[in-house]
Amino acid sequence: MKWGILRRYDWMSLAPTILLSVLGLVVLYSSAIKSSEVANQLDTSRQIMYFGAGLVLMVIMSRLDYRVLKNYSYILYIIMLLLLFAVDVFGATRLGATRWISIGFFQFQPSEFAKLCLIVVLANFYAKNYDQSHRLRYTFYSFGLLLVPIGLVMAQPDLGTALVMIFIWLCMAFASRLKKRWFVAFGAVFTTAIPLIVPRLQPYQRDRLLTFFNPTANPTTTGYNVNQAIIAVGSGGWFGQGLGAGSQSQGNFLPSQHTDFIFAVLAEKLGFVGSLLTIGLFLLLVARILILAITSLDRFGSFLAIGIAGMFLFHFFVNIGMNVGLLPVTGIPLPFVSAGGTSMLISMLAIGVVQSIYAHRKKRAIS
Repeated sequence: MKWGILRRYDWMSLAPTILLSVLGLVVLYSSAIKSSEVANQLDTSRQIMYFGAGLVLMVIMSRLDYRVLKNYSYILYIIMLLLLFAVDVFGATRLGATRWISIGFFQFQPSEFAKLCLIVVLANFYAKNYDQSHRLRYTFYSFGLLLVPIGLVMAQPDLGTALVMIFIWLCMAFASRLKKRWFVAFGAVFTTAIPLIVPRLQPYQRDRLLTFFNPTANPTTTGYNVNQAIIAVGSGGWFGQGLGAGSQSQGNFLPSQHTDFIFAVLAEKLGFVGSLLTIGLFLLLVARILILAITSLDRFGSFLAIGIAGMFLFHFFVNIGMNVGLLPVTGIPLPFVSAGGTSMLISMLAIGVVQSIYAHRKKRAIS
């Protein structure tokens, strides 16, 4: 009976999820071991609580039939828009951005919830209109579903989440019957629009772009975060300086070390080997979700899995890229590893959807 329950889960995707989460908790706990003179310590017990709550959500979602989400996709879309709009009215402002709604001790970030809602809505749209998805007007219809939440997210402002949403849409559109030459056209339009987009960015966002092209230009101001992250990554060597060690993290020279720059802390403590293990676990997770997308017995499940894989892949690629100076800083967390309640809960909920796709595929195959 006990083993029968365990066999319901796809351990090729669940094992990397749990290992990454535990790895994140270990790194967060070790970086919080500091002298009393050093401020900005993290209460790791809260992140452990979020991880436990996320596991509960994952188990509940895995036991539900993911196809039920089709019936509520547009209700979820409306809820998503209302929550994003509510941020402007009730939102808490931190570091110049209004992205959170305070619910007691919990800071809920609607933009994280919006990513998963968008995946459900687009999966339903493409599953219903798959045979017509080669027609360009259906691509514009799906893009219209994307534009409204992106506008609300950019008003916060949250460029990182907006980019995640665009990438999710691109992945799901690419999996449709849309002719691939249109992606080249979309890329050309976006490239020509860059001179119009850049002047409309917030000053700190433009500074991040300038820092990306010349990280050493202002090492003590706009380039400080990136330079400290690169130093932390390089100082880890092959096997790292050890848990509880590392001058950049333990001395708080590295800003946002529990969220945006958690990978730099991990690399400093666990070195190249630990970094390679983390990257390998993420690639295994994304690859497994894509395999489940290919083998899903219905198009809705396939598009759900593709959207979730795209979401995780973009977070993983951009977060690590900005930690090593290969991409501009966009404030995107590393799923399962970075501290953050909403990010952990939504990521685990997404894994629950993946488990549901696997369970019902397996159940159908047995019957």
